Amino acid sequence: MHDFCFTIPYGMVLACGGIIGFIKKGSTASLGGGLATGFLLLLAGYLSLNAFHKKKNSFFALILETVCAAALTWVMGQRYAETSKIMPAGMVAGISLVMTLFYLYKLVTGGNHFPTKTE
Repeated sequence: MHDFCFTIPYGMVLACGGIIGFIKKGSTASLGGGLATGFLLLLAGYLSLNAFHKKKNSFFALILETVCAAALTWVMGQRYAETSKIMPAGMVAGISLVMTLFYLYKLVTGGNHFPTKTE
């Protein structure tokens, strides 16, 4: 699987979660955090998709994705440890941990791979 296949939906979920947190609880921290990380991940997914169309890898996008996911894992993991609330802290920490591991795997294996042309 290519990183942008998961990054774009992941970014949308985070942005929507920030908006929902603001609407339900009036939390500007949720709004800012969700929109900021969601936007950064959407940007990284877009950069990676464009590079893929050119049959190249965007390691800048992969590093940005990894940093965002790792930061969310850390911050939301701490929040979950303090509150023991599954939603949203535990859920975001868990998803972000999985995404961090996926991005690290993609970095170690050399990014997106392109099918060889068979004749």
